[in-house]
Amino acid sequence: MSGVPKPVLSEADYLAQERQADFKSEFYRGEVFAMAGASRRHNLIVGNAVTAFNLGLRDSDCQVYPSDMRVKVSATGLVTYPDVSVACGNPVFDDDQNDTLLSPVVLIEVLSKSTESYDRGAKFEQYRHLKSLRHYLLIAQDRIHVEHFSLQDDGNWLLRECNEINGTVELKPLNCELAVGDFYRKVDLSGTEELRGGAETRSAEP
Repeated sequence: MSGVPKPVLSEADYLAQERQADFKSEFYRGEVFAMAGASRRHNLIVGNAVTAFNLGLRDSDCQVYPSDMRVKVSATGLVTYPDVSVACGNPVFDDDQNDTLLSPVVLIEVLSKSTESYDRGAKFEQYRHLKSLRHYLLIAQDRIHVEHFSLQDDGNWLLRECNEINGTVELKPLNCELAVGDFYRKVDLSGTEELRGGAETRSAEP
């Protein structure tokens, strides 16, 4: 039965189902991918990141959204749930429900074993189609390590890495500098907690 095509769901049907669902799913090219639950460590880092960005951007016109905010990459059709997203000015949404963001300026993913290659590879490739996006952060949950990709004036993405608890992440031109240690506040990195979470692993070519 491998030759039988998979059923294709329209984006409108996906959104209708998603708004009633008890769990989150990602959508791409007519297929829906259930997202696994996240570890305690993952959730702590996401919460810390939301707090850090809210404090760092408190005097700006930017808004910080946790992982319940969907983001749509209109150019490729991907609809997904970043761990944290930041929009500035007048955010653009897909419809009047205001629950599917089209114009993130910053996206943050907390890495896990099941999603690391996707977050760093195919997912980031799709995120780069977002004309509003200027910063992409990947935060490790098994050690102190933050990868910060920033869009340069020449259209290339520059990677800066930090593995020091006293390090900082500077987001220009948002006039926002965040302490790496704030992402890991109250996070125990010495345990053997399973590093799970995120979207089901698969290939998602743009």
